[in-house]
Amino acid sequence: MAKRRKRNVKRDADPALSAAAPTDVPVTGEPGGTLISHLIELRNRIMKAILAVIVVFLALVYFANDIYTMLASPLLAALPKGATMIATEVASPFLTPIRLTALASLVVAMPVVLYQIWAFIAPGLYRHEKRLAIPLLVSSVLLFYAGMAFAYFVVFPAVFGFLAGTTPVGVTMMTDIKAYLDFVLSLFFAFGFAFEVPVAVVILVVMGVVNPETLSEKRSYVIVGIFVAAAILTPPDVLSQLLLAGPMWLLYEIGLLVARRLHRVREQSSPESAGE
Repeated sequence: MAKRRKRNVKRDADPALSAAAPTDVPVTGEPGGTLISHLIELRNRIMKAILAVIVVFLALVYFANDIYTMLASPLLAALPKGATMIATEVASPFLTPIRLTALASLVVAMPVVLYQIWAFIAPGLYRHEKRLAIPLLVSSVLLFYAGMAFAYFVVFPAVFGFLAGTTPVGVTMMTDIKAYLDFVLSLFFAFGFAFEVPVAVVILVVMGVVNPETLSEKRSYVIVGIFVAAAILTPPDVLSQLLLAGPMWLLYEIGLLVARRLHRVREQSSPESAGE
Protein backbone atom coordinates (compact mmCIF):
# COMPACT_ATOMS: atom_id res chain seq x y z
CA MET A 1 0.00 0.00 0.00
CA ALA A 2 2.86 2.38 0.83
CA LYS A 3 4.50 1.78 -2.57
CA ARG A 4 1.16 2.36 -4.34
CA ARG A 5 0.66 5.66 -2.45
CA LYS A 6 4.16 6.80 -3.37
CA ARG A 7 3.51 5.96 -7.02
CA ASN A 8 0.21 7.91 -6.98
CA VAL A 9 1.86 10.89 -5.30
CA LYS A 10 4.65 10.88 -7.88
CA ARG A 11 2.08 10.74 -10.71
CA ASP A 12 0.09 13.65 -9.24
CA ALA A 13 3.26 15.66 -8.83
CA ASP A 14 4.33 15.10 -12.46
CA PRO A 15 1.78 16.60 -14.90
CA ALA A 16 3.18 14.56 -17.82
CA LEU A 17 2.59 11.28 -16.04
CA SER A 18 -0.91 12.25 -14.93
CA ALA A 19 -1.83 13.32 -18.48
CA ALA A 20 -0.47 10.09 -20.00
CA ALA A 21 -2.24 7.87 -17.50
CA PRO A 22 -5.51 6.53 -18.91
CA THR A 23 -8.47 7.44 -16.73
CA ASP A 24 -11.43 6.11 -18.73
CA VAL A 25 -10.13 2.71 -19.82
CA PRO A 26 -12.22 -0.04 -18.19
CA VAL A 27 -10.37 -2.62 -16.19
CA THR A 28 -11.57 -6.02 -17.32
CA GLY A 29 -10.63 -7.74 -14.12
CA GLU A 30 -12.95 -5.62 -11.91
CA PRO A 31 -16.69 -6.24 -11.54
CA GLY A 32 -17.59 -3.09 -13.45
CA GLY A 33 -15.32 -3.92 -16.37
CA THR A 34 -16.59 -4.36 -19.92
CA LEU A 35 -15.55 -7.99 -20.24
CA ILE A 36 -17.25 -9.01 -17.00
CA SER A 37 -20.47 -7.22 -17.94
CA HIS A 38 -20.49 -8.98 -21.33
CA LEU A 39 -19.91 -12.34 -19.69
CA ILE A 40 -22.74 -11.71 -17.22
CA GLU A 41 -25.08 -10.77 -20.06
CA LEU A 42 -24.01 -13.85 -22.03
CA ARG A 43 -24.73 -16.05 -19.03
CA ASN A 44 -28.16 -14.50 -18.61
CA ARG A 45 -28.96 -14.99 -22.30
CA ILE A 46 -27.86 -18.63 -22.19
CA MET A 47 -29.93 -19.26 -19.07
CA LYS A 48 -33.01 -17.74 -20.71
CA ALA A 49 -32.53 -19.89 -23.81
CA ILE A 50 -32.10 -23.05 -21.73
CA LEU A 51 -35.13 -22.13 -19.63
CA ALA A 52 -37.24 -21.74 -22.78
CA VAL A 53 -36.23 -25.21 -23.97
CA ILE A 54 -36.99 -26.71 -20.55
CA VAL A 55 -40.42 -25.07 -20.41
CA VAL A 56 -41.33 -26.43 -23.85
CA PHE A 57 -39.99 -29.87 -22.90
CA LEU A 58 -42.09 -29.97 -19.73
CA ALA A 59 -45.14 -29.02 -21.76
CA LEU A 60 -44.52 -31.76 -24.35
CA VAL A 61 -43.11 -34.62 -22.29
CA TYR A 62 -46.59 -35.89 -21.36
CA PHE A 63 -47.30 -36.38 -25.08
CA ALA A 64 -43.95 -38.07 -25.83
CA ASN A 65 -45.50 -41.31 -27.10
CA ASP A 66 -48.03 -39.43 -29.23
CA ILE A 67 -45.24 -37.34 -30.76
CA TYR A 68 -43.30 -40.45 -31.67
CA THR A 69 -46.40 -42.08 -33.14
CA MET A 70 -46.96 -38.99 -35.30
CA LEU A 71 -43.33 -39.10 -36.42
CA ALA A 72 -43.58 -42.80 -37.27
CA SER A 73 -46.88 -42.48 -39.15
CA PRO A 74 -45.24 -42.25 -42.64
CA LEU A 75 -43.43 -45.55 -42.03
CA LEU A 76 -46.43 -47.24 -40.40
CA ALA A 77 -48.56 -46.31 -43.39
CA ALA A 78 -46.05 -47.92 -45.75
CA LEU A 79 -45.57 -51.16 -43.80
CA PRO A 80 -47.42 -54.29 -44.94
CA LYS A 81 -50.62 -55.22 -43.18
CA GLY A 82 -49.90 -56.71 -39.77
CA ALA A 83 -46.30 -55.42 -39.62
CA THR A 84 -45.26 -53.21 -36.70
CA MET A 85 -42.19 -51.48 -35.34
CA ILE A 86 -40.08 -53.17 -32.67
CA ALA A 87 -37.79 -52.19 -29.80
CA THR A 88 -34.62 -54.27 -29.54
CA GLU A 89 -33.33 -52.61 -26.38
CA VAL A 90 -34.89 -52.78 -22.93
CA ALA A 91 -35.09 -49.02 -22.32
CA SER A 92 -35.87 -47.99 -25.91
CA PRO A 93 -39.68 -47.77 -25.46
CA PHE A 94 -39.12 -45.12 -22.78
CA LEU A 95 -35.91 -43.33 -23.79
CA THR A 96 -36.57 -42.99 -27.53
CA PRO A 97 -39.79 -40.91 -27.21
CA ILE A 98 -38.13 -38.81 -24.48
CA ARG A 99 -35.16 -38.15 -26.75
CA LEU A 100 -37.47 -37.17 -29.59
CA THR A 101 -39.41 -34.84 -27.28
CA ALA A 102 -36.19 -33.14 -26.17
CA LEU A 103 -35.17 -32.52 -29.78
CA ALA A 104 -38.68 -31.31 -30.62
CA SER A 105 -38.49 -28.90 -27.68
CA LEU A 106 -35.27 -27.46 -29.06
CA VAL A 107 -36.84 -27.01 -32.50
CA VAL A 108 -39.97 -25.38 -31.08
CA ALA A 109 -37.97 -23.07 -28.80
CA MET A 110 -35.46 -22.18 -31.53
CA PRO A 111 -36.97 -18.69 -32.17
CA VAL A 112 -36.46 -17.82 -28.50
CA VAL A 113 -32.91 -19.20 -28.56
CA LEU A 114 -32.05 -17.23 -31.69
CA TYR A 115 -33.59 -14.09 -30.22
CA GLN A 116 -31.33 -14.39 -27.18
CA ILE A 117 -28.31 -14.77 -29.47
CA TRP A 118 -29.45 -11.79 -31.52
CA ALA A 119 -30.04 -9.64 -28.43
CA PHE A 120 -26.47 -10.34 -27.33
CA ILE A 121 -24.71 -9.54 -30.62
CA ALA A 122 -27.04 -6.80 -31.96
CA PRO A 123 -25.55 -3.91 -29.90
CA GLY A 124 -22.19 -4.48 -31.58
CA LEU A 125 -23.55 -4.23 -35.14
CA TYR A 126 -23.89 -1.19 -37.36
CA ARG A 127 -27.31 -0.10 -38.59
CA HIS A 128 -26.80 -1.43 -42.13
CA GLU A 129 -25.54 -4.73 -40.72
CA LYS A 130 -28.72 -5.05 -38.65
CA ARG A 131 -30.87 -4.34 -41.70
CA LEU A 132 -29.14 -7.18 -43.52
CA ALA A 133 -28.86 -9.61 -40.61
CA ILE A 134 -32.51 -9.58 -39.53
CA PRO A 135 -33.94 -10.81 -42.89
CA LEU A 136 -31.19 -13.41 -43.17
CA LEU A 137 -31.85 -14.69 -39.66
CA VAL A 138 -35.62 -14.89 -40.12
CA SER A 139 -35.36 -16.48 -43.56
CA SER A 140 -32.83 -19.06 -42.36
CA VAL A 141 -35.16 -20.19 -39.57
CA LEU A 142 -38.18 -20.35 -41.88
CA LEU A 143 -36.21 -22.22 -44.55
CA PHE A 144 -34.97 -24.76 -42.00
CA TYR A 145 -38.54 -25.39 -40.86
CA ALA A 146 -39.64 -25.62 -44.49
CA GLY A 147 -36.95 -28.22 -45.17
CA MET A 148 -38.11 -30.34 -42.24
CA ALA A 149 -41.75 -30.05 -43.34
CA PHE A 150 -40.82 -30.99 -46.90
CA ALA A 151 -38.98 -34.06 -45.61
CA TYR A 152 -41.92 -35.17 -43.46
CA PHE A 153 -44.80 -34.58 -45.87
CA VAL A 154 -43.12 -35.32 -49.22
CA VAL A 155 -39.92 -37.31 -48.78
CA PHE A 156 -40.87 -39.75 -46.02
CA PRO A 157 -43.99 -41.20 -47.69
CA ALA A 158 -42.17 -41.60 -51.00
CA VAL A 159 -38.98 -43.09 -49.53
CA PHE A 160 -40.67 -45.46 -47.09
CA GLY A 161 -43.14 -46.60 -49.73
CA PHE A 162 -40.23 -47.34 -52.06
CA LEU A 163 -38.24 -49.19 -49.39
CA ALA A 164 -41.26 -51.22 -48.26
CA GLY A 165 -42.04 -52.13 -51.86
CA THR A 166 -38.55 -53.48 -52.49
CA THR A 167 -38.57 -55.87 -49.51
CA PRO A 168 -37.68 -59.39 -50.71
CA VAL A 169 -40.23 -62.17 -50.57
CA GLY A 170 -40.22 -63.92 -47.21
CA VAL A 171 -38.77 -60.90 -45.39
CA THR A 172 -40.94 -58.88 -43.02
CA MET A 173 -39.98 -55.22 -42.61
CA MET A 174 -39.93 -54.55 -38.84
CA THR A 175 -37.96 -51.41 -38.04
CA ASP A 176 -36.43 -50.71 -34.64
CA ILE A 177 -37.79 -47.52 -33.09
CA LYS A 178 -34.33 -46.22 -32.15
CA ALA A 179 -32.88 -46.90 -35.61
CA TYR A 180 -35.91 -45.23 -37.18
CA LEU A 181 -35.42 -42.11 -35.06
CA ASP A 182 -31.75 -41.87 -36.02
CA PHE A 183 -32.63 -42.31 -39.69
CA VAL A 184 -35.39 -39.70 -39.59
CA LEU A 185 -33.28 -37.15 -37.71
CA SER A 186 -30.50 -37.45 -40.28
CA LEU A 187 -32.99 -36.72 -43.05
CA PHE A 188 -34.52 -33.83 -41.11
CA PHE A 189 -31.16 -32.14 -40.64
CA ALA A 190 -30.09 -32.92 -44.21
CA PHE A 191 -33.16 -31.25 -45.72
CA GLY A 192 -33.16 -28.47 -43.14
CA PHE A 193 -29.59 -27.44 -43.92
CA ALA A 194 -30.10 -28.05 -47.65
CA PHE A 195 -32.86 -25.46 -47.66
CA GLU A 196 -30.34 -22.91 -46.32
CA VAL A 197 -28.71 -22.66 -49.76
CA PRO A 198 -30.21 -19.22 -50.61
CA VAL A 199 -28.98 -17.77 -47.33
CA ALA A 200 -25.48 -19.13 -47.95
CA VAL A 201 -25.42 -17.68 -51.47
CA VAL A 202 -26.52 -14.23 -50.28
CA ILE A 203 -23.98 -14.20 -47.44
CA LEU A 204 -21.13 -15.13 -49.81
CA VAL A 205 -22.07 -12.34 -52.21
CA VAL A 206 -22.59 -9.71 -49.51
CA MET A 207 -19.25 -10.54 -47.87
CA GLY A 208 -17.52 -10.16 -51.23
CA VAL A 209 -16.23 -13.73 -51.36
CA VAL A 210 -17.80 -14.25 -54.79
CA ASN A 211 -19.95 -12.22 -57.15
CA PRO A 212 -23.19 -13.29 -58.86
CA GLU A 213 -21.52 -13.53 -62.25
CA THR A 214 -19.02 -16.08 -60.95
CA LEU A 215 -21.79 -18.13 -59.38
CA SER A 216 -23.72 -18.03 -62.63
CA GLU A 217 -20.71 -19.13 -64.65
CA LYS A 218 -19.96 -21.99 -62.26
CA ARG A 219 -23.58 -23.20 -62.25
CA SER A 220 -22.70 -26.56 -63.83
CA TYR A 221 -20.14 -27.32 -61.11
CA VAL A 222 -22.62 -26.30 -58.43
CA ILE A 223 -25.26 -28.64 -59.86
CA VAL A 224 -22.81 -31.53 -59.83
CA GLY A 225 -21.90 -30.71 -56.22
CA ILE A 226 -25.61 -30.61 -55.31
CA PHE A 227 -26.20 -34.10 -56.68
CA VAL A 228 -23.08 -35.40 -54.96
CA ALA A 229 -24.22 -33.93 -51.64
CA ALA A 230 -27.69 -35.41 -52.17
CA ALA A 231 -26.17 -38.83 -52.80
CA ILE A 232 -24.17 -38.61 -49.58
CA LEU A 233 -26.91 -37.22 -47.32
CA THR A 234 -29.84 -39.37 -48.45
CA PRO A 235 -30.50 -43.13 -48.44
CA PRO A 236 -29.11 -45.12 -51.39
CA ASP A 237 -32.13 -44.72 -53.64
CA VAL A 238 -32.60 -42.46 -56.63
CA LEU A 239 -35.95 -41.07 -55.48
CA SER A 240 -34.72 -39.50 -52.24
CA GLN A 241 -31.64 -38.14 -53.99
CA LEU A 242 -33.79 -36.41 -56.59
CA LEU A 243 -36.14 -35.10 -53.90
CA LEU A 244 -33.18 -33.43 -52.17
CA ALA A 245 -31.22 -32.31 -55.24
CA GLY A 246 -34.23 -30.75 -56.98
CA PRO A 247 -35.17 -28.30 -54.19
CA MET A 248 -31.49 -27.48 -53.59
CA TRP A 249 -31.07 -26.56 -57.26
CA LEU A 250 -34.23 -24.44 -57.22
CA LEU A 251 -33.21 -22.71 -53.98
CA TYR A 252 -29.76 -22.03 -55.42
CA GLU A 253 -31.34 -20.22 -58.36
CA ILE A 254 -33.56 -18.23 -55.98
CA GLY A 255 -30.56 -17.27 -53.87
CA LEU A 256 -28.70 -16.25 -57.02
CA LEU A 257 -31.56 -13.93 -58.05
CA VAL A 258 -31.66 -12.30 -54.62
CA ALA A 259 -27.86 -11.95 -54.56
CA ARG A 260 -27.88 -10.28 -57.99
CA ARG A 261 -30.46 -7.76 -56.80
CA LEU A 262 -28.49 -6.95 -53.64
CA HIS A 263 -25.26 -6.68 -55.62
CA ARG A 264 -26.92 -4.28 -58.07
CA VAL A 265 -28.27 -2.14 -55.24
CA ARG A 266 -24.84 -1.95 -53.60
CA GLU A 267 -23.20 -0.94 -56.89
CA GLN A 268 -25.77 1.81 -57.39
CA SER A 269 -25.41 3.13 -53.85
CA SER A 270 -21.59 3.12 -53.79
CA PRO A 271 -21.13 5.90 -56.42
CA GLU A 272 -23.71 8.03 -54.61
CA SER A 273 -21.91 7.63 -51.30
CA ALA A 274 -18.59 8.33 -52.99
CA GLY A 275 -19.99 11.52 -54.55
CA GLU A 276 -21.25 12.72 -51.22
